Amino acid sequence: MSKRDELIEKYAEDIKNKFGQTPDMDFLTKVAIGLGPAIYNLDASKVSGSDDKELETVKNNFLIKKLGLADTPALMESIKSVIDSYGQSEKNKHRAVIYYMLAKHFGKESVYN
Repeated sequence: MSKRDELIEKYAEDIKNKFGQTPDMDFLTKVAIGLGPAIYNLDASKVSGSDDKELETVKNNFLIKKLGLADTPALMESIKSVIDSYGQSEKNKHRAVIYYMLAKHFGKESVYN
């Protein structure tokens, strides 16, 4: 199993255990591939749920630029909702899982096709 496949399995476990959902493995793989080499970097592969600057980056670079959403207060509310579901005490909030959950929430899976 490749390193990427191992990481995707780890992300799938988080989606099952933290969010109580069965992950769409094809879509999860596309999200992980879309992140490129960032998934292998310890710092870049995680999102700090308590760092407002980090959450702004998720909003601006992913939700607005990648998914093409309009900048509204609902974007940050959605990010915080995903972070809360992941668990504030969970230190390893994987960027791929957060992006997966946000894309699903906004019905933007087609961006990865």
